[in-house]
Amino acid sequence: MLPRLTSIRMAMENRQIGKSVPRKEGREKVTGTARYVDDLTFPEMIHGVTVRSSIARGKILGIRFGEGIPWNEFTIVTAKDIPGKNCVALLIEDQPCLADQFVNHPEEAILLLAHPDKYLLEEARRAVHLEIEALPAVFTIEDSLALKHVIWGDDNIFKSYRVEKGDVASVWSRADFIVEGEYETGAQEQLYIEPQGMIARASSADGVSVWGSLQCPYYVHKALVRLFGLPKCKVRVVQTETGGGFGGKEEYPSMIAGHAALLASKSGKPVKMIYDRAEDMAATTKRHPSRTRHRTAVTREGKLLAMEIDFTLDGGAYETLSPVVLSRGTIHAAGPYACPNVLIQSRVVATNAPPHGAFRGFGAPQSVFALERHLDRVAAVAGLSPEELRRRNFIHEGQTLSVGQVIHEKVRMDKLLERALELSGYHEKRGRFAQANPRNAIKRGIGFAAFLHGAGFTGSGEEYLASEAQVTATPDGKVRVLAGSTEMGQGTNTVFAQIAAEALGLNCEQIEILQPDTSLVPNSGPTVASRTTMIVGKLVETAALAIRKSLLDAGLLKAGYSARDFANACREYIVKFGALQSLAKYQHPLDLHWDDSKYQGDAYGAYAWAVYVAEVSVDKRTAEIRVEDFVAVQEVGKVINPVLAAGQIEGGVAQGIGFALYENAVWQEGRMVNGQMTNYIMPTSMDVPPIRVFFEELPYARGPAGAKGIGELPLDGTAPAIANAIAHATGMDVRQIPVTPEKLMEMMEGVDA
Repeated sequence: MLPRLTSIRMAMENRQIGKSVPRKEGREKVTGTARYVDDLTFPEMIHGVTVRSSIARGKILGIRFGEGIPWNEFTIVTAKDIPGKNCVALLIEDQPCLADQFVNHPEEAILLLAHPDKYLLEEARRAVHLEIEALPAVFTIEDSLALKHVIWGDDNIFKSYRVEKGDVASVWSRADFIVEGEYETGAQEQLYIEPQGMIARASSADGVSVWGSLQCPYYVHKALVRLFGLPKCKVRVVQTETGGGFGGKEEYPSMIAGHAALLASKSGKPVKMIYDRAEDMAATTKRHPSRTRHRTAVTREGKLLAMEIDFTLDGGAYETLSPVVLSRGTIHAAGPYACPNVLIQSRVVATNAPPHGAFRGFGAPQSVFALERHLDRVAAVAGLSPEELRRRNFIHEGQTLSVGQVIHEKVRMDKLLERALELSGYHEKRGRFAQANPRNAIKRGIGFAAFLHGAGFTGSGEEYLASEAQVTATPDGKVRVLAGSTEMGQGTNTVFAQIAAEALGLNCEQIEILQPDTSLVPNSGPTVASRTTMIVGKLVETAALAIRKSLLDAGLLKAGYSARDFANACREYIVKFGALQSLAKYQHPLDLHWDDSKYQGDAYGAYAWAVYVAEVSVDKRTAEIRVEDFVAVQEVGKVINPVLAAGQIEGGVAQGIGFALYENAVWQEGRMVNGQMTNYIMPTSMDVPPIRVFFEELPYARGPAGAKGIGELPLDGTAPAIANAIAHATGMDVRQIPVTPEKLMEMMEGVDA
């Protein structure tokens, strides 16, 4: 009995899941030895820049090169120099890499320049004069839908969806209350700490290679293959250390990689392109602005009868990932509620602004804001407290979401709500604020939001991606994880190491995560959609377990083995049988079914569930709003690394505070006019309150060690919780974010009037 107890004790001591092990890349980052793309140099490397349109929509008549610049020293690239198809290959191929005859937004790339002297290069960029005949442009959702001018396709609509459950039309006549409302959210800049950057080399013999700050190596790979008309083996994409992405480095790196590679191909030299902050903010993608209309039928007892939702996104000039962003926003629009009759109609429209694209939350923050703000108004009409209305309508195991997905998870939204309200002192504060607010200039309020977020690609997306991950072992017992998933600050390398170490009974120090390089690692799909830990991490776990099984089956390992035993077993296995490696491929669960044509079925394999509570103060003299306290309670399956998981929530809440209160992208004729960190206001450390993070753990059977996705979740609920708290503090009907001081003053004037 004693050896068995010793074995169990050793196994418990060696557990890696649930521990806050140090970050894999932490030492390099804090000591400054981590190498980002701008730290890299190549022999004879030159610099590249982009010359862009200042016109929102127009016809290119000519390009004139000003005097005083030695143009013969420059590499100049236009659309005519593109050897393959002039497009940024993604979902469709509507966006050119370089505009040829027409421009469709004010920052459209038209011409590229390269030169060894980057200061002379900037002078040259200013000396290029573009002759463009202006054409009528569209700048708002309303004008696009009204077909003021047709600027894309036949109707300015990139994509539309219709989700239908039950029979909404039959309900209105028997409803006790019908509540309607319209809600708006603005664009939001990802504001990653490291701007976009890429280095490219190109030759006829070796093809095209790029190194850069990016989220999705195989997206860039696909785009370069199409742009240059090369076989896949002639294109290589390497992710360098990446200083944040938040979706902003999902699709856009394909553009800058293409530009750098075209210059490298024509010049015959390596080319580095690094955006400064102003160009990065002006030209790259942002969160889609939105308009959502709700019409809700409810009984006198507060039961939801019908939800009719009209959801519209502004996609900018080209499609990019807008259909997928719209899809996620649409599916999340009805929230974690069991409503028998739901109709969601959604679309994303074209405008003559730079294309909007991926941003953490991916459409759900927009639709969840509208829903949770609207439900507070529904509760008031029904004479119920906001929390009681939610309780009476939360979805439970066995019930169906708006897309008809039957929930098989043990959903505990009631428990999450109860815990969040208790931890935040919600009831006590509401009573205290109600007494104090009438006599104080600074009003206090507290509000919450309840929500869910699907992990992984929607519907059949994961089946289509067919992701792979590989684990290999060396003769000295080191284990390498090969995956296309990228580390960009969120902890991918550390989490993968913990998953592999746990599966193999080793410590994280024995696990090496290979740098994503398309010439070396398999395609694990993009690092997006709250899928990295749950989907790719599961592949890592599967491959690692296969390595362990190979050693056990060969009789080279026994239960209770040590790290030295493992190393000896690996060495002996490799001598006897050759390479010790395992490739795991995604296998779609047979019980998950999705119908793309009807947009119904199992939208996600699993959901994370949450309730967030915000406490705010509103100074009606200065129109200043501050978040004073924030409680975030969520169920995300098994927590792999508590410190990293809490950090994900804290960072997401901080971004959500910016979305709700500060980050106001100002547009003029399709151009962002406050594209500097001096006038695009984001929350600083002084604007972020204590964020108290709590987890409920219900391990998910199909996740690695029971984990689900977590990364996007906190963006969904932060803004509506804050908006509901502002409404509670002031009595004002908040329907648009960000609630800047200027916006609050307008609202107060409207109330006073």
